[in-house]
Amino acid sequence: MFGFAKKAIEIADKHNADFADIRIIETRRQTLNVKNGELGALNDSVTLGFGVRVLFNGAWGFASSDVIASREVERVTRLALDIAKASSTLKNKKARLAPEPAYQDFWQTPFITDPFSITAEKKLDLLFAVDKILRKDSRIRSAVSGMNFIREHQWHMTTEGSRIEQVLLSSGAGYLALAVDKDSAQVRSYPSTHGGQTLSMGYELIDSLDLVENAERVRCEALALLSAPPCPSGAKDLIISGNQLALQIHESVGHASELDRVLGYEESYAGSSFATIEKLGKFRYASPIVNLVADATLPGGLATAGYDDDAVKAQRWHIVKNGILSGYMTNREFAGRIGQNRSRGSCRADGHNNIPITRICNLSLMPGTISASDLIKDTKDGIIMENNKSWSIDQKRLNFQFGCEIGWLVKNGKKTTMVKNPTYQGITPEFWNSCDAIADENSWRLWGVANCGKGQPPQTAMMCHGNSPSRFRKVKIGVKSSD
Repeated sequence: MFGFAKKAIEIADKHNADFADIRIIETRRQTLNVKNGELGALNDSVTLGFGVRVLFNGAWGFASSDVIASREVERVTRLALDIAKASSTLKNKKARLAPEPAYQDFWQTPFITDPFSITAEKKLDLLFAVDKILRKDSRIRSAVSGMNFIREHQWHMTTEGSRIEQVLLSSGAGYLALAVDKDSAQVRSYPSTHGGQTLSMGYELIDSLDLVENAERVRCEALALLSAPPCPSGAKDLIISGNQLALQIHESVGHASELDRVLGYEESYAGSSFATIEKLGKFRYASPIVNLVADATLPGGLATAGYDDDAVKAQRWHIVKNGILSGYMTNREFAGRIGQNRSRGSCRADGHNNIPITRICNLSLMPGTISASDLIKDTKDGIIMENNKSWSIDQKRLNFQFGCEIGWLVKNGKKTTMVKNPTYQGITPEFWNSCDAIADENSWRLWGVANCGKGQPPQTAMMCHGNSPSRFRKVKIGVKSSD
């Protein structure tokens, strides 16, 4: 593949491009789905294509194709050059790339069992076994279970001399049960909502999830929610765990710290950010116990790779350190805008036919010092929430509201009544500054986000957010709050 890639680099060099690169990507995707005792989906596809990015006179051009041939590489590269030249006549300022060494390397996601070596029959047998347990009660009106596997083989070559080959692998699975009676409908998901748990691993992830073993509990909780009392309203201490805390991190810190968004490049489509650059190193984003770390080297992380799509080597850095805004998600183009001489390596594209943009890296809340059980024992009047059901956040990533699948009241240090339709709301810095306890590493877990959308045209990216249960004081709970 590098033989084809070399042609694009030669053409870009001949025309004195500031920078150019080509990414050739072969992607295999397999999706299996079972719904209400029937096969819902069994798809296995392979795509192959390439994209050429050219920076000429400080402006970008991009073009792609799914035809791998020398003549087509030449045509697409010249088209990207023409687009860059046309763009350069309209630019407000020149794009300049932060320096990065050239790399010649191969990197692959570590795994034990190749998921594509496991037969579809075995995978479906597992899903049907889960489905059977979920539907043992007639009040379960919908049971959906699924698995998904992606292998992306990349060849990346730049005019600066980088020649990087990577094989990225992810596996995922999950299910939900929808319970219905004459008055309401309630859903429970496992291991998490929005498609289940996905990590950069092999089929060993599926084996570790205990899908069958948890199906009865999930069914019973969905049914119990039908008769559970509604979530009360008022100011309560909130303990968040699981993928709900992951989404809280994602929406109120991850997207807020994407530097292109901070600089206004997403504003017309998906909003900007309150975390503006004059706040860097000064603004108290959260309480002093809060440390949020971005890490492209994190084992299992969906944004983990050897290099990003700017050919920048993977790194680890703080976004929030001891409560202070300390970093951003950056690419080579925007790093210099905040005085940094190197990108943090947060530039990725969705496939071969999209231009790389700044994306959230794996972003995790570092564990604290208290046990998860003691976190509850230390709470007098609170509520535990887990598994996201709905979310909303404003254009500045400030005001938010989240709904969860299930909640449990905490009274005088004991987990008590199950409640349905729990919700909470807040303002990002006020909320994170109310964090007064984070459970220790024994309950810390990585949660995958496999469907993050951004950009025009829209792109999807994947990343992870690690966390352990955490407590936030006097949060507005329910549809209204008392003074």
